[in-house]
Amino acid sequence: MSGLGDLAKLMIGVGLGIALLGLVLLGLSRFTPRSGWLPGDIVVQRPGLTVYFPIVTSLLLSVALSLIFLFIAWLRR
Repeated sequence: MSGLGDLAKLMIGVGLGIALLGLVLLGLSRFTPRSGWLPGDIVVQRPGLTVYFPIVTSLLLSVALSLIFLFIAWLRR
């Protein structure tokens, strides 16, 4: 029975994490002109070449995923 309870907690944690990520992405889309293009992201445009370095986007996704995994670890205790 304990294994089934742990699986249920994990599934709830993953579901809440996905919902949290959805809310974060929804919030970001309201504050940015195009989703994923935040101030601090570097775009280099030359004729025939565009290079995109999503530095701030990567940092925010890293923080969001870290919080999700911390929450999942908290649920598994």
